[in-house]
Amino acid sequence: MSDYLSQYADAGLYTMQGRLGAPEEGRFQSFPRQGWRLEIERAAEIGLRGIEWIYDLFGEGANPLETPAGREELRDLLAHHGVSVVSICADYFMDRPLLRCSTAENAELIQRLEWLLELCPEMGVGRVVLPFVDASRMRDSAEMDQVVANLRQVLPIAERQGVELHLETDLAPQAFRELLDRLVHPLVKVNYDAGNSASLGYRPEDEFAAYGERIGSFHIKDRRLGASTVPLGQGDTDFCSLREQLLRYDYRGDFVLQVARGEAGDEPRWLAGMAVLAADWLRGGALNERKTS
Repeated sequence: MSDYLSQYADAGLYTMQGRLGAPEEGRFQSFPRQGWRLEIERAAEIGLRGIEWIYDLFGEGANPLETPAGREELRDLLAHHGVSVVSICADYFMDRPLLRCSTAENAELIQRLEWLLELCPEMGVGRVVLPFVDASRMRDSAEMDQVVANLRQVLPIAERQGVELHLETDLAPQAFRELLDRLVHPLVKVNYDAGNSASLGYRPEDEFAAYGERIGSFHIKDRRLGASTVPLGQGDTDFCSLREQLLRYDYRGDFVLQVARGEAGDEPRWLAGMAVLAADWLRGGALNERKTS
């Protein structure tokens, strides 16, 4: 496993979309309506493997995923620059949660998710990340029931298209395990967000003990306890323990940089620096400035 982490670092990392350009309309994370083409070029220039594509409400009408012509242009640009998109972060369902809505609205959202799953094979996308955090968090058992029912409804489409559903939640380790125990399916996996877990005060060893074998994707991020995202190594993410857990559970997925932003206009240089830090961590280097200084 140690060899895998080092080899992965050598091959390059993915980035969350939007990190290679200035925030549009002041949004920290959103589909870059104006800059998505330039972002592909910049990803190649700084040696990134690819992009986790965002599908959200802000990008509606400009996201190339929405039309056959747009998807063809996107495939051509990716091929030209040697950059891949293997995952979609469906932030649309943070803007319009699969929770706390009418029966008619829920049916419309399910249809939207099924459409997204159906276009994935055309784009070579193997997973859709579904966020259940912040505005879309599950607040009680009834809402967990609704999430389980919705996911069971779309699983036949996911099976047909061969697309994994990766759940990102703010549930405590045991509660998340209980949710996963109701969705025992090879296509239902966990998206682990290192920064969010640190902000919530969750210990990596507890999380991996609860569902480590179900983790399918990993967001590299640093946050302080109860606070916001900070540059890698300056928060409370226990990167040392995380690497130990990745080794112990033989994690074989990829890694997506979802790091803090630097100064506007300096995005490529900043992200390249964050990628160097992350790759060094994967190879076994320390990544906890505040804890070791």
